Amino acid sequence: MLTDYHCHILPGIDDGAKDAETALGMVMLMKEQGVERIIATPHFYSHEERSLTEYLIRRQYAWESIAELEAPPETVLPEILLGAEVAVEHGISKIHGINRLAIEDTDMILLELPFRDLEDWMTEEIENIASEYGLRVVLAHVHRYLEYYSQENIEKLLDTDAVFQFNNEAFLVPEYKALLDRLAGEKKRIVFGSDAHNLAGRRPNWDMLREKCGEELLKASDKMLGISEETASPL
Repeated sequence: MLTDYHCHILPGIDDGAKDAETALGMVMLMKEQGVERIIATPHFYSHEERSLTEYLIRRQYAWESIAELEAPPETVLPEILLGAEVAVEHGISKIHGINRLAIEDTDMILLELPFRDLEDWMTEEIENIASEYGLRVVLAHVHRYLEYYSQENIEKLLDTDAVFQFNNEAFLVPEYKALLDRLAGEKKRIVFGSDAHNLAGRRPNWDMLREKCGEELLKASDKMLGISEETASPL
């Protein structure tokens, strides 16, 4: 089941889809591109939220606003699982119930590192979330950190037990593609996501990925979720 692990389709909750109509358009486009399952991962910045509970309520409302729209007759839309793109901040692992931001029905949580060089406290937060809650950490768009991290810290990051998420367009940038090839050769766990935010400059791009990516790597990504195909919520 072709799975988008990182997508900002939920309307009005972050810098992704601006409204429900845009969100449905994104879902329809991904269906045309062969996507069968979408993980909705709106940004979670702890310093901007009044509480985790309030964030979850807003996320649910955003999801329901899509579900209320009608797709064309006889159209079977991709299934959607709710998750979050959780920014790694000081004390994030101490937030009670942070495991509720894991991808629903799974033990996987998508974490986004700060866009500055790696510091010890960041890896400590990641390790705490993994150990305290028994979660598999997925590091969002790992290729993007090449521009910010020292080579030593890149190696430190790659030596972790994380799942490494690549945005689909990584295939178009030689430096990113080299990192992807290296991790694939080392049998690291890799998953893909569009990181789509809209229908314009950051539109779903699974047509490109399916042209560039080998079937074996795609299948391995899809299976990483490790859940039944019956557990997701169809629109």
